[in-house]
Amino acid sequence: MSTASDQLNIIHDAPIPTWFHIGGRAERLAKPMNAAELLACIELDDELRVLGEGANLLVDDDGVSDLVVSLQQGSFLNTLIDESTGLVHAGAGVALPGLINRCVRSGLGGLEKLAGIPATLGGAIIMNAGGAFGEISQYIAQVHAIDRAGREHSFDRGQIDFAYRQSHLNHLMITGAVLQLEIGDREEIARSRAECMKYKADSQPLGDKSAGCVFKNPTLTETIDGIGEEGDRVSAGMLIDRAGLKGLSVRGATVSQVHANFITTTPDARAHDVVELIDLVRQRVLDHFGINLHNELVIWSRHLGSGS
Repeated sequence: MSTASDQLNIIHDAPIPTWFHIGGRAERLAKPMNAAELLACIELDDELRVLGEGANLLVDDDGVSDLVVSLQQGSFLNTLIDESTGLVHAGAGVALPGLINRCVRSGLGGLEKLAGIPATLGGAIIMNAGGAFGEISQYIAQVHAIDRAGREHSFDRGQIDFAYRQSHLNHLMITGAVLQLEIGDREEIARSRAECMKYKADSQPLGDKSAGCVFKNPTLTETIDGIGEEGDRVSAGMLIDRAGLKGLSVRGATVSQVHANFITTTPDARAHDVVELIDLVRQRVLDHFGINLHNELVIWSRHLGSGS
């Protein structure tokens, strides 16, 4: 009798697509079609790594030995939009930009505030993706997930400890979610989406190869003249800029002249160039302001623990 494990298609020595367009490969890559096949992946490797859009991911040049799993197919792409209630049921592999567009066409508002964020729904939830206009946690009603022991879970919004750029769900594999949006005017929601997109186009190097913001915006532990008061969350990009680091390069990796919290890469860049530049920027900001920046960028390496 055939089992889900028997149906798995494991690809060996597979590229891991990221927005940096650099980095190593996966020794094994699986593309499960449903929850049963995802459970089979867990049985093969409970240290597996879930790959989303690769938009905030850097893979070490040596690649990774853990099983890499993509959920961008099968039942993980299912979407159901109820225009009468504003409830949206979507699988973890659904691309956030496409989901936003569908919601706008359905006259459901809120999610358009995240326009321009490249992520799968699952990845967006894991990191509580957001920007100047809001975070995805504002629209979450329920999250469905599987843990590394193969147990299925459902969490209501109030059970999830969302915070700035984190959900505390990293130990789980998101399989889908229910969003609660507001019923509104399609044209007004579309205008809101356009404004959000224009803001990103005007302030970020969208035409370059990068992975979005490298560092989280830090919270000040003490007042710094000209920067902010104790307890303020300040822009990491502003700190990097004021430290004079725009344009700083390590071989094929460069701090963007458009937005200092972006690192862009050339075709001949290596992941190690980006890591070295990250370390250099972090040290320079620490020396300049006494502020320690923490990564928003996820780095996968066979030499480090698994991430998502």
